[in-house]
Amino acid sequence: MASTLLATTAITLSSLIGVFVSSSSRSGDKASELIYGNKTATLSSIKYFCILLCFLVAFLCNVQSIRYYAHVSFLATVPTWKEKNDSIEYVARNLNRGSIFWSLGLRAFYLSFPLFLWIFGPIPMFVCSVIMAFTLYFLDTTTSFTRLLHGHSLKEDVKPVDVESAG
Repeated sequence: MASTLLATTAITLSSLIGVFVSSSSRSGDKASELIYGNKTATLSSIKYFCILLCFLVAFLCNVQSIRYYAHVSFLATVPTWKEKNDSIEYVARNLNRGSIFWSLGLRAFYLSFPLFLWIFGPIPMFVCSVIMAFTLYFLDTTTSFTRLLHGHSLKEDVKPVDVESAG
């Protein structure tokens, strides 16, 4: 459901950017006081194209995520045999692929924030990029506290080695 919402949002924003770019080329630059840095039409086109490309990548990744999750929902009801784990591994592999595409689609949305602020100049883009880097670092890393919170201990991960049998 979230992938569907994000895919719809991405294609809607792509359409709005396309409409905005086509209509802004005819009108004058009234908002040029807000923009710091290079204000040429070529650079503005490059900025809008980068944002548009980012949203299109987000759309495609979310559509692939929907595809894999729908495929897994059908495959999860298929009966399996005890001797063959191939079908279970296939379902797990497709579920992981759906999760990877979900993550990539969400990352494309995260990338759109600094690209959007790039319209207003390099300084807002840089500040947003630094904040985004710290935010993603804390979202993507884990500590011993979170491992203990989820029931994993460091001692369970490290298995003792028998020195006499290893040598």
